[in-house]
Amino acid sequence: MKIAVYAFDGVTMFHLAVPQMVFDEVTRQGLAEWTTSLFSDGPDVICTAEGYQLGGLEGPEAAEGADVVVVPSWFDDGRVLGDTLRAVLQHAHQQNVAVVGLCLGAIAVADAGLLAGRQAVTHWQAFTTLAERHPDILLDRSVLYIDHGDVLTSAGTASGLDACLHLVRNRLGADAANTVARSLVVAPHREGGQAQYIEHPVPQRSTDDPIAHLLEWALGNLREPLTIDRLAERAHMSRRTFVRAFRAATGATPSAWIRCRRLDTARRLLETTDLSVDQIAADCGFGNPVTLRQNFAAAFSTTPTDYRRRFDTRPSTPTRH
Repeated sequence: MKIAVYAFDGVTMFHLAVPQMVFDEVTRQGLAEWTTSLFSDGPDVICTAEGYQLGGLEGPEAAEGADVVVVPSWFDDGRVLGDTLRAVLQHAHQQNVAVVGLCLGAIAVADAGLLAGRQAVTHWQAFTTLAERHPDILLDRSVLYIDHGDVLTSAGTASGLDACLHLVRNRLGADAANTVARSLVVAPHREGGQAQYIEHPVPQRSTDDPIAHLLEWALGNLREPLTIDRLAERAHMSRRTFVRAFRAATGATPSAWIRCRRLDTARRLLETTDLSVDQIAADCGFGNPVTLRQNFAAAFSTTPTDYRRRFDTRPSTPTRH
C-alpha cells in the first residue's frame, strides 16, 4: 500500500512524522509492504516550523497512485484550501482513495467538501474556525478520531497516532496494530470516547492506585461477570465514587471500557487461534455467541466469522494430495 503525505511550509516535524512512523513500521515489522512519500503543491523544498529544510518532495502527482492521502496538519492561520490541493483531495476521493485529515488537517478535508453533512473532529482550538466556515459539519469534541471509511479525521496532535493505528487495525487486523504499537511503545488503542482536551489537571497515577490495580485485575478476568457493583467492591469504593474515579482515570464508563476490552480480546483470539466463536464468546465474557455477534457488528460492522476470514494470522496448513 502507498500512502502520500502532504508537506507544507510551517508544518511541525511531529505532525509530519506521525503517519510516516506508524505506516513505515508496518513494513519494518514485516507485516505488509507499506510505503510513505511526501508531496507538496508548491516547491520541492519546504521549511518546517522547527527551521529544518526538507527537499526532494514529490509533486501533486504522487497522490495519483496512492491508496491513502494524508493531510497531517494545516497552516496555523487556518487559511482556506488552495485550488491545487483541493483538486488532489477531491480526485483521490472520487477514485475511492481514503483521505485522512489529522489534527488541523481536517480543515483542508472540510474545505475540499468531503465532510459536508458528516461528523468530524479536529484540534479543539480550531473548532470555532471550522464550525463557522462549515456549519453543516457535525463536530464532536468527545472523540479522538472519526472514520467514515472513505474519510478519517482526528483530534489534536497525538491523536494522529491513534488514528493511524486505527487505520492499521482496519487494514491488517488488531494483532498487526498491537505489534506496531508495541514497537513504537504507544498504547495500541485509546478509548475513542475520551475527550481530547481536559480542562482540569490530571493527577499522575501511582502504583498503589486502586483503579490501576482494578484495571489489571479486570483484564485477567474478562470471562467473569464484571458488574459495576462488583468492580466497585473490588476497588473498595462506593458505586458513585467508583464510577467517578473510573471515568477520571480512563475517560470511559466501566461498562464501555469492559466491553471494549472484551472486543479487543475477541479480535485477537479470532486472528490467532482456531477457537470456535462460542468458546471465544465465553472466554471474553460475552456469555453466548449471540451477544458477541451483536456487539461485534455494532463496533466493527462485520461478523466474527468474516473478521477471522480477513485477518487470520495463523500459518496455512498445506493441502495433502
